[in-house]
Amino acid sequence: MRNIRSKLKGTGVAIISPFKKSGALDFNSCAKVMDHIITGGCEFIVVLGTTGESPVIEKQEKAELIKFAVGKNSGRVPLVVGIGGNSTSEVISAIEHTSFDGIDAVLSVCPYYNKPQQEGIFRHFKAISEASPVPVILYTVPGRTCSNIAASTTLKLARECENIIGIKEASGSFDQIGHVLKNRPKDFLVLSGDDALTLPLLSLGADGVISVVANVFPREFSDMVRYGLKGDFVKARELHFQLLDFINSLFADGSPAGVKAALAMKKLSGNFLRLPLVPVNDPTYKLIQQLICL
Repeated sequence: MRNIRSKLKGTGVAIISPFKKSGALDFNSCAKVMDHIITGGCEFIVVLGTTGESPVIEKQEKAELIKFAVGKNSGRVPLVVGIGGNSTSEVISAIEHTSFDGIDAVLSVCPYYNKPQQEGIFRHFKAISEASPVPVILYTVPGRTCSNIAASTTLKLARECENIIGIKEASGSFDQIGHVLKNRPKDFLVLSGDDALTLPLLSLGADGVISVVANVFPREFSDMVRYGLKGDFVKARELHFQLLDFINSLFADGSPAGVKAALAMKKLSGNFLRLPLVPVNDPTYKLIQQLICL
């Protein structure tokens, strides 16, 4: 368990799920993006996260995508798979029907829409941790889910559930994240879920990030994170400011629309999404096009 914790420090990438114009999964583009990320020096990859458009990918497609990612990765970096939802029993069923050969951990998002109490959130993740054959990383992102894993709940899960090894924190609350960082058990991972906030969180002691921008600029962003983890904030700041406007442009019309536009410009994948998501509008496309020439 300790070994996988150390491997999940640094820069993880929430990889896109490339589609063809027809809407089918594009495995050739997936291979290109994976190679781009890995040769760019990132520490691990997250398949079927938010950036991977997991809500619009069918069960069979998810199994195919996981199998492909495992084969293409061939053990080069750790792989994390996103398995979450707002029905605890359905999440557990998805875990039970997933092949974890070549998968190192699960990333599971806070239940959405239901707006559960903190006790419900605690019980949800406790049940998931007991069902999962691999370690679990919590994921709080209130801007998407309208629910939040409070710091007290995160810490309770960290202390009581051995199989829960960390959290992807995208609450945007420095108070909440700081409370977790101050009081977490030893080796409990705290990973930024916001590219633009990663550097300040590293200064508070965070262990890394699960990134969107690193799909496009894996070398630059993972170097920034490594400098931050080493305490070299002069070099880290230089790269942070170099990337900041580009990061913001990727989210101007929602994610992953922005990052898919950027990857299409780099000829790594097509600029195709599944409804209800659509490509970025023309002004945002031109802005990304201008900023991608770093």
